[in-house]
Amino acid sequence: MNPASSPFPPPPSASPRKRKPTPHFMLAHPAHWIAQGFGSGLSPIMPGTAGTLFAWLSYVVLSTRWPHVFTAANWLAIIAAGFIIGIWACHRTGQALNSPDDGSMVWDEIIAFWLVLVLVMPASLKTQFAAFVVFRFFDMVKPPPIAWFDRRFKGGFGVMWDDIVAAFYTLLVFAFWRTYW
Repeated sequence: MNPASSPFPPPPSASPRKRKPTPHFMLAHPAHWIAQGFGSGLSPIMPGTAGTLFAWLSYVVLSTRWPHVFTAANWLAIIAAGFIIGIWACHRTGQALNSPDDGSMVWDEIIAFWLVLVLVMPASLKTQFAAFVVFRFFDMVKPPPIAWFDRRFKGGFGVMWDDIVAAFYTLLVFAFWRTYW
């Protein structure tokens, strides 16, 4: 019988092994550096949360230090370009890791949380923290249709898109909150 037509899965030794993300791996290619959030995705615990914290910190620092450069309009252009670059970077990094949606890839959280911040700012630290918590909730729980997108769309686009939907849910919560409270 031809192994390709066998109804049984290949033995474990025949399937490619998932690579462990390391600093050396991250620095081996620009796509890895981007996809892994400039190192924030290498956090041993909760890399998605570490990536979102990096997004928050970088947004506040850049917007405070260079407010004439990092305007809302420029942030939206950065986010759009970052989304497209993220499709490439996450696809390439996922292939290299043999893990298409590896937890170390946090560029999706960064881009999505920048989108949340650009649309809720200016805001108090308390409001920014609330945005962080709500975004992380939607990103981790993946309520419909986020989970559906996560299952259906693969590769770099799938990695990036489900976090954009989580950002949209976060923004809906804030729109509701600002309207009714």
